[in-house]
Formats: sequence, structure tokens, C-alpha cells
Amino acid sequence: MRTPASSLWGSSPACPTRPQLFPPSSCSRQRRAARLRGAGQCGPEHRHRHGWPSARALADRYGHRSVGVAAAIANLAAWAAVLAASHGTRAWMLVTAALVGLPQPQVAPLVRVYWSRLTRSRNEHHLLPTALSYEAAADEISFVAGPALVGLLASVSPLAPAVVIMLLIAACTLPFAFRHADRATRRLSSADRRKPRLPRRPLAVMVLAMAAMGAIFGAVQIAVTVYADAIGEPGASGLLYAVFGIGSALSGFACAWLPQRFSPRLRYVSFAATLFVGMLVLYLGAQTGSFPFTMALASFTVAPYMISLYALTEWLAPAERAAVAMTVLCAGGPLGTAGAQAVSGGLAETHGVHGALLVALAVAGGALLLALVAFLADRGRGVWIVDRAPDPQALSAS
Repeated sequence: MRTPASSLWGSSPACPTRPQLFPPSSCSRQRRAARLRGAGQCGPEHRHRHGWPSARALADRYGHRSVGVAAAIANLAAWAAVLAASHGTRAWMLVTAALVGLPQPQVAPLVRVYWSRLTRSRNEHHLLPTALSYEAAADEISFVAGPALVGLLASVSPLAPAVVIMLLIAACTLPFAFRHADRATRRLSSADRRKPRLPRRPLAVMVLAMAAMGAIFGAVQIAVTVYADAIGEPGASGLLYAVFGIGSALSGFACAWLPQRFSPRLRYVSFAATLFVGMLVLYLGAQTGSFPFTMALASFTVAPYMISLYALTEWLAPAERAAVAMTVLCAGGPLGTAGAQAVSGGLAETHGVHGALLVALAVAGGALLLALVAFLADRGRGVWIVDRAPDPQALSAS
């Protein structure tokens, strides 16, 4: 199996599922910006939450190719409107920037759905966690390269990043829609459209877990920014966050070698525990003055947790609803990031790095508690955690 090159789009500079880095500024100004930035993202994230699942529902009904191409063209038009509005008023700029998120092509979730369908069609479903491990590693690597690319382009022209994003949309989204979309998808009759509903309880657990992961990203990003400014090296924030992404990418690659007997539900609980330990080490490291070193250690706990969520979400949905399930999952990340940035930015104003990392530690503790409660309440029944092939009758009754 080959990884679609367009999966790198999942964490490109335009991808809203990851926090972006702040430009250097004074400490007080940056902390105020952190607080306002988190609050300001709630509007766009609200659009992402409603726009993404709607687009994926259309993709499941009419085919990923037609919807993917339409979304790419609409997003190109939205970015063109942003460029045009850059010469106008600030209010018009904010409106067009918010609209960019609504038609954004969701290649990253569809890549994961593509892996699911490919492994199922070849009767090699046991290879899905391995495929997702490589995909997550590519996602992390592109995430590290994204902010660096934006910084280089912004030094050339303020409009250069937006122009390159438009080129990335055309170069990644359109080829993915034509090459990797499900060619067997057809327009469904009214009878065929009566698909089994997605199980609400396990999907809610996965979305909350992903929102926790997004919140940790947001809180850590605030902490990194404040720490870099506190040591008098604002530009070091990008380097520190790159270390965070590289460590996560390496652990994502390592997940490909996990034994099959290590079941998805056990991976979920185990990696939730390691994520909590990682955030605890990071919090203690900030107090002992070894923040960069503990940041590198904590980064290895990120990707395994995310990969377990992707795998479990793929299990809980039938093939024809996998795109909707995966997109609903991914929508939880930006919501968690925006909320955590608002809260941790406020705490960073009074408590500095420790205030922001306290949010990350608390959220990681909540994620571990969620995993334990779901695991104990489920008792292998597939009610709260699904790690076996979906039962159509059970899905219809959900």
C-alpha cells in the first residue's frame, strides 16, 4: 500500500486542526493576544463544526470526487476573496477569513477513510493501524514544516502565504479527489439513502477525546510562546514546537510495529495514561527549569493517542458512514484548541508558563478519566468503545 502524497495536506499551514505559532512580540502583548486569539477562533471553529460534517455527509451520498472538487473550487474562491479583502476594511477581512473555513477540503479525514476502504477491500483490515501510524507521522512532519514555510513566505510578502495555500489546494486536493476518491461511489436512490445511524455513545467518547487532544495542543502552544518570550528569545517558540512535532512523528512511526494482540481499546486506555504522564512530566519540567528537555519527552505521547482515536472511530462506523464519522472526530480538535487557548491565555497572564501547562495537565487527566470510564462501562460489549466490525442491526438500533 502506498500513502497518498496529498495526505500531507492534513497539517499544512491552512489546516485549522492545529494551533499556529504567534509572531514575536512583547510578553504582555503576546499574552493578551493569546487570550483574544482563543476567543476569536470560536466563530470559525463553529463554522468548521457544522461545515465539515455536512460536506462529508454529501460526500457519502454523492461521492467523494464530486464533493471534493466542488469544495476545492469553493475554497479557492474564498481565499481569493481574502486576498481581495486585504485591501479593504478590517470587518470585511474578518468576514472573508471566517468563510474560508466553511468549504475547506477535508483531505485528511478522507485519507483515513481511503485507508479503511483499501484494507477492507483487500481483506487486510488488521493493517489499518499500521497505515494510520504512517499517515499520522506524515501529518506531524508536515505540521512541523508548515509554520516554517509560513514564516519564510511572510518575510517575502504578507500575501505570499495565502497565495501558496491556494496553490497547495489545487496541487493536493484536486489530485486526491480524482485519483484516490472511491470510483465505485454512485448517486444513491432514496431507498439506498436510508443508511444505519452512527452509534452516538462511542462517537461522543471519541469526539470528546479528540477535543481533549486539541485542548492540549492549544495550551502547550501558549506555554511555549510565553516561555520563549520569558527567556528573551521569542523566535525560539517555533523551534520548540518543531521539537514537539518531531517527537510525535517518531512515536507515530513506532506505532506501526505494535503487535496485533495489543487491541485498539487497550491502546486507547494505555496511550491516554501515557499522555497524562507526558503532560505531568512537562508541567514538572517547567518548574525545574528543564522545559525544553521535558517538552521533547512529552512529545512522544501525542501521536499514539491520536492514532488510537482514528482507529477506534473507523471501527465504529460502517463503510458508507466512515467519512462522516472521521470528520466529526476531526472537528473536535479545533474546538478544544480554541477553548484551551482562551483559558490558558488568561492563566498565562497571571501565572506564566505554569498556568498554561496546568490547563494541559488537567485536560490530560480528564482524557484519562474518560478512557477509564468508557473502558470499564463498556466491558467489551461495544457500547462505549467499538473495536470490532460494526453490526448493522446494532447501528440501526442506536
